[in-house]
Amino acid sequence: RRAKVLVDASSRLAAGDYAARADLKGGDELAELSKSLDTMAQQIKEHIAAQELERERLAEAQKIGHFGSWELDLVSGKLHWSDEIFRMFEIDRSKFAASYETFLNAIHPADRERVSQAYSNSLKDRLPYQITHRLLMPDGKIKWVEERCTSYFDDGGKPLRSLGTVQDVTQRENDEQQLRIAAAAFETQEAILVTDRDCNIIRVNQSFEAITGYSFADVAGKNPRILSSGRQDQEFYRQMWAGINAEGRWSGEIWDRRKNGEIYPKWLTITSVKKDSEITHYVGVFVDISERKRAEEEIRLLAFYDPLTKLPNRRQLMERLHTALSLSQRSRQYGALMFLDLDHFKVLNDTKGHDVGDRMLVEVANRVSGCVRESDTVARLGGDEFVVLLEGLGAQEEEAFTRAAHVAEKIRTSLTLPYDLNGYLYESSPSIGVALFLGNDIGIDDLLKRADLAMYQSKETGRNAFRFFEPRMQATLEARSQMEYALRHALDNGELTLHYQLQTNRSKELLGAEVLLRWDNPGLGRVSPAQFIPLAEQTRLILPIGCWVLETACQKLKEWERHPLASRLYLAVNISPIQFHQPDFVSTVKTVLGRTAISPARLELELTENLVLENVEVAIEKITALREVGVRFSMDDFGTGYSSLQFIKRLPINTLKIDQSFVRDILTDPGDAVMVQTIAGLAHNFGFDVIAEGVETEAQLSPLIERGCATFQGYLFSKPVPMEEFERLIEKWEQREPQ
Repeated sequence: RRAKVLVDASSRLAAGDYAARADLKGGDELAELSKSLDTMAQQIKEHIAAQELERERLAEAQKIGHFGSWELDLVSGKLHWSDEIFRMFEIDRSKFAASYETFLNAIHPADRERVSQAYSNSLKDRLPYQITHRLLMPDGKIKWVEERCTSYFDDGGKPLRSLGTVQDVTQRENDEQQLRIAAAAFETQEAILVTDRDCNIIRVNQSFEAITGYSFADVAGKNPRILSSGRQDQEFYRQMWAGINAEGRWSGEIWDRRKNGEIYPKWLTITSVKKDSEITHYVGVFVDISERKRAEEEIRLLAFYDPLTKLPNRRQLMERLHTALSLSQRSRQYGALMFLDLDHFKVLNDTKGHDVGDRMLVEVANRVSGCVRESDTVARLGGDEFVVLLEGLGAQEEEAFTRAAHVAEKIRTSLTLPYDLNGYLYESSPSIGVALFLGNDIGIDDLLKRADLAMYQSKETGRNAFRFFEPRMQATLEARSQMEYALRHALDNGELTLHYQLQTNRSKELLGAEVLLRWDNPGLGRVSPAQFIPLAEQTRLILPIGCWVLETACQKLKEWERHPLASRLYLAVNISPIQFHQPDFVSTVKTVLGRTAISPARLELELTENLVLENVEVAIEKITALREVGVRFSMDDFGTGYSSLQFIKRLPINTLKIDQSFVRDILTDPGDAVMVQTIAGLAHNFGFDVIAEGVETEAQLSPLIERGCATFQGYLFSKPVPMEEFERLIEKWEQREPQ
């Protein structure tokens, strides 16, 4: 029986019941054997308990350290994972057994080949391996793990088993990525400076060194005030630090000094860094804004200053005028506005070119600026028009008049001295108009008009002089304003009409007519074109008026297609320089031609010589574009400008019109007769037709014919008449006896 107790206890121990005991008493051999068996059982139990505790500790350590272990029996293919690997891979161990396929499926698809190859190489080379790769979680989340593996082999080199660990390094990878981003950001083009809480520099980046010229060794441990330029006062820095302390941040423009001593502007942002509500560091980030400041200055100069002379432009002048009038109102001190125009400047430009003209304008700007005080303003409005604004001329009108006259005479004298223009000596003179002002008694626009009118009075009285605006000139100003107002409504009110002056040849055949604009206003009566055409151009009303003239003339040509006597006639329409220089001029003419469906050859556009000279290349381009569709062109007032032969022969025009100033005195002035003959000869040599305008007598006609003129226009044949009268004239003309 005692033996059976021992056998039973042994069987239970063998079955894993380490609590089983034989517990036989006595001193015989069975009792001794029982005692040994019970002792062994107790030791096994304690050892197993210790192992279990160790496993629990290992599992806890793996859980805390985010790493798991695995073992692969390469003979049986059995794989063991620790609990942490299941948790790491987010796999339910009750649903999925540990397998190499399960492991590979958990790896990010982009990393699987790399991991598999690393394990294969490890077995082939019989070396451990370490690899970092991604896991793709069931919910699409990414984890980073670091895997280590060692394999064991038999004496023949056959792999027996592999042991490995897998550690979750997601946080480490994220931290390293943030560090890489931070490092990249630290080496941005923006300069970065980091100080401790006491404002001692502890780090700078390469951009800081490039912008300031200081290396880190130069500034380490020093206060950023070593960069100070001295431009900012203590109050500036007091407000800056008040902002940092209150908001934790400050941004603004500041001027500092580079290592080489150069002072430069920068845009600085200072941010305080805190830990547990205590400031630990300050970070300064700045960019050199020298280029931006230069660009801003260039933009300011373009917006407010003339690029050629560097003088204030019209916009800047308007602002200074506004300020000057306000100051005059408060101080009750007179001021003066001068308009200055160079006499015959266009001749210089046309004969010597724009480069020489520009050089003279710069010299004029320098001379005028040298005649006034620094507090005064000299501006350029464009072309050869300059303006001088004088302030603080005294409280008495007589005193202001005297002081302004002194400055005007000083300017006039200075500008009459010879100019050395690249070795070419040139003499010129100015026409100056002066208008006094006191406070806001008159507005800016009226003041400008007064000075402008006085300047024109100076021109009309012989040039090379200055004139003050006088009260009697106000009537002229008011009349001009009244005319401008009426002109703005003339088109809508049907006050504009077209008159037609016929053109004929030596055989007195009727060829066509020039279209002339007339204006009859109920209040102003018949207004001379010499008055309202320049006004229309100055106010740009010439654009809608010019379009109306062109459209009306083309409509009349269309109507004449059914008229047996007028169907072959052409009409010549005068084109204003402003109208011609519009970007859409060519397309506008083509649109009117298309809308009225007339033959383009029956339309002739008259351009003045000076219009074409303003920009020869553009003029040739536009004329050519319309010549290609059949429109004819004539040059009006030819001989009054300064055209060169080289310029004339390039023009794709049809006709030269000899100005009536040469026709008027052809019988008494040999010079005019020679001029007519010369123009006619040039025209014939270049293949142009010639028409003489202003023919008033039979006596004038004969020498014109003798000198090569074939077409004529003037009161000898007909004055300009309204359409109804012109159509009657056509019928009468056809009934005349052939000449």
